[in-house]
Amino acid sequence: MKTLKKILFWFLVSFAVIQFIPTDKVNKPVDHKVNFVDVKKTPPKIMELIKGACYDCHSDETKYPGYAYVAPISWSVKSHINEGREHLNFSIWGKYNQDLKKSMLEKSIQTLRNKTMPMPGYIVYHKEANLSQAERILLAQYFEEMIKSKTY
Repeated sequence: MKTLKKILFWFLVSFAVIQFIPTDKVNKPVDHKVNFVDVKKTPPKIMELIKGACYDCHSDETKYPGYAYVAPISWSVKSHINEGREHLNFSIWGKYNQDLKKSMLEKSIQTLRNKTMPMPGYIVYHKEANLSQAERILLAQYFEEMIKSKTY
């Protein structure tokens, strides 16, 4: 019993200590001259879908939920956001070259169709990101039209 108490004690001490390891949750200011929804003058319904399902991980407009402030969960959340921004950051859309924009749109269409984005684990805690099949089709069609008309 003493061993169990010691393990529990050190677990709680460790948990408390790791709360002091900072995770940067400060978003960069958004330049509306290069932000996707501003540059593309995105229709309201499309903007609602993109912001609800994509922007938390793929922009500089992340809204961190309460659980993102508790280590070690905060480390995982920040890692996912950093990775998402590396693949596509809607906040700097206007800075990407044409080939990269086309590639990102194609990848976005693919992930919408395959239902690999938004990530299933994200959808559990963010119901607004749980796109219906019709919403996935609408968003994919919007991106396809951009590719077809070369207005990316």
